This record gives sequence, structure tokens and C-alpha cells, in this order.
Amino acid sequence: MDWLGRARISFTSSPSPLVLQKKDGTTTDLLKVCEASTPPCQLNPLLFNGHVQTMWTAVKAHGPPIYYRRRIFEADHKTYSGTFAVDFAVDPHQDVDESLPPRTAYFSEADFAKLASDDSRPMLIVLHGLSGGSHEIYLRHAIAPLALNGGNWEVCVVNARGCANSKVTSGVLFNARATWDVRQVVNWARKTFPNRPLFAVGFSLGANILTNYVGEEGPNCQLKAAIAVANPFDLEVSNKALQRTLLGKQVYSRVMATNMKKLINMHKDTVLKHTNLNFDRIQNVTYLHEFDREVQTVTWGYPTENAYYRDASSSDAVLAIRIPFLAISALDDPIAVYEAIPFQEFTQNPCTVLCTTSLGGHLSWFEMGGGRWHARPICNFLNHMATEINLDALSPTPNGKAPESQFATDFDPMRRKLRILSG
Repeated sequence: MDWLGRARISFTSSPSPLVLQKKDGTTTDLLKVCEASTPPCQLNPLLFNGHVQTMWTAVKAHGPPIYYRRRIFEADHKTYSGTFAVDFAVDPHQDVDESLPPRTAYFSEADFAKLASDDSRPMLIVLHGLSGGSHEIYLRHAIAPLALNGGNWEVCVVNARGCANSKVTSGVLFNARATWDVRQVVNWARKTFPNRPLFAVGFSLGANILTNYVGEEGPNCQLKAAIAVANPFDLEVSNKALQRTLLGKQVYSRVMATNMKKLINMHKDTVLKHTNLNFDRIQNVTYLHEFDREVQTVTWGYPTENAYYRDASSSDAVLAIRIPFLAISALDDPIAVYEAIPFQEFTQNPCTVLCTTSLGGHLSWFEMGGGRWHARPICNFLNHMATEINLDALSPTPNGKAPESQFATDFDPMRRKLRILSG
């Protein structure tokens, strides 16, 4: 039982976690690093369960003041055409652009051209949650210790298309398996900053996308480590859980659908120009699964929203990960629900560790005074990996494989049902 907001913390991992070489010549393993990075979880006792924690996010505290410069990237993939916005954490500036979120302004062409560097500072690439952006408070809490007050990290946030006041310039929107933009940013960062170790963290929908990306890349992943926070993992299970309860359907699913409808409305002209979506039917949507039925199935050719959920889920991707990977989830999360967490998959892959807390809600983990607990294990893990682990010694290992079958079969965790017909 949890008393006065003191949450229980548990770890799920392989019996033989990934061995890591330290810079001092000794060795440790991934589980030990995750355990050492995770402080006690003492949350606000007045926010006593996942629903109250989650609903408290509606209270708009200011959060840490992160300043950004934005760059619009032109997609380099023929199928996934269009543009997307990346916000880079920068020193405070006085520029004001009313068309962008607070404290955000565009890079000048000259300043962006000077961004390339051969320094070896660690760099973090961040993915936000559904309909969010770089301005989200939960995200700023997590990156503030890394980017502010002398933090040694470079940080950028990949905004999903149309989010954070970015424009939609093609018929390609975002979805839960939309790994193309983060892949392009990682590849760009690898070229632009050849000596920087690259890391990534994703939140909620962004955690699902990041998990899929790392799984798709497998041993070729250019990230040194990644963190998935409040990942829904199995989207079909999570969505059915939302529809099963009054709060799930009438509060969470309804609110998320409303936010997505607002996003579509902001880009009405472009959506009507570049897609065959039925705008009037989208306006009649009430719940998230209805939105996905009207938008994701039509955009991508899925026969049903459940087919989309199954294809976009990242639970199987856990098996294909070949870099140090930490997942952080709250067991009372009413959106990324307990039933969707792939516990067994984490026990099969030495490169992965799952950290669960008994309290925390969805992207909440509110402490007394308004702090967010999740920021501490995120920053501790990243700093530990960047400063104490010999990242050059990391090498892919043949783990996450299914047991050998008695028949001529093989399980490929990243096999996808949606085929890309042009590349």
C-alpha cells in the first residue's frame, strides 16, 4: 500500500542485463545504472491516485522557462513529403513571434548555418505527446536540468506535423508509428555534430514513436541510449481501456479527440487541399477512436482503427531494441494503462529496463511544490550514461530473439503490415 504519496518503484529486466563498460575501466550493467538513476518517488499526497494526478495537469503552472529557436525541415523522403518543425533549446532571447509558442522564435538563415559543430557535448532529441509540442510543461520540466543553469546538454524537440503552431504542407500528417521525421533529425544530427553522442526521450505518443524507431533501427541505431516515458505500448488495449470506463471515455478520450479536432481545424485549408478526408465528419467526432477512424484509417489505408492500433503499437518493438533503453511508466496511468505494458518483452531483451511506479498518473508524477518526479530519473540516467559509461564500447548484442521454433518459422518483431510502396 502507498502511504502519503510514497510510490513503490519496481524494475523489470532480463535476468542478464546488458553489460556496460565504465570510463574508469570497471564494468556495470544496464539495470544497475537504471536503479542508481531512480530516486525515491515521493508525490503530492493530495493527488492520491492516477486520475487526480492526471487531471491536475489542467492546472496551468508556468513551468521552467525554456527558450527555443525553430527550424523548418523539408522532409527528405518521397512518400513522407512535406515539412516539420524542430525547436532547439537556446539561451534566453528577447525575440517575440506571436505565431509561435511562448519564448520561441525562428533561426535566421545565418545563425542556423553556423549551428554545425565538432564539439562532443551530449545531445538530446525529444518527442512530445499527442497534439503537444516543445512548449509542454511536462517536457520542459524534464529538459530544464539539462539545458538550463550551466547544463552541458544540447537539446532539440521534434514537433509532430501541425503541432506547436507549425504548418502542415502536405497530405502527410503524423500518427503513432510516424518514425520518419525523428529518423531524419537523428541522421541530420549525426552529420552536423559528428562527435556528439546522441540520446532521445519520448513522452506518451512520442514514446511509442521513439520505441518503434529504435526497434526499426535495431543494431544500426545511431542513438547511444533512449528513454520512453508513459508509453501506451499496445494501442488497441489502451484504447479499449479508455472506452471501458466512464472517465476514460467521457473525459480522456473526449478531451484528446477535441484537441485533435482543433489541430485539424487549424490546418483546414491544407487538409482539404492535400487529403481526401471528410472534414464535416471529423467535426462530428466525439472520442479519440472515432477521430482515428475518420483520419488515420483514411489517410493511411487501414481498414479499421483497430488495425491501425495493432500496426502502430510498439510492444513488439521492445524485442528489437539494441541500445540501452529505459521505459518509465506509472501503474495507475489511466491512458497508457497497466494492461498494455509488455512486461514479458522486457524480460527477454537485456538492452531494455522497465521502471514502474505505483502512483503517478499520465505524464504527471506531481511532487509537493509542483515539481515533476519523472524529470529526475530521466536526467540522472542521461547524465550517468553520458559521463560515466564508455559509449564507444557499446555494441549490438544478439538479444531479444524468440526461442527457436520446432517448425521453419521465425518471429520478426518489426514486421509491419502497412507496406510502403515507394521509397
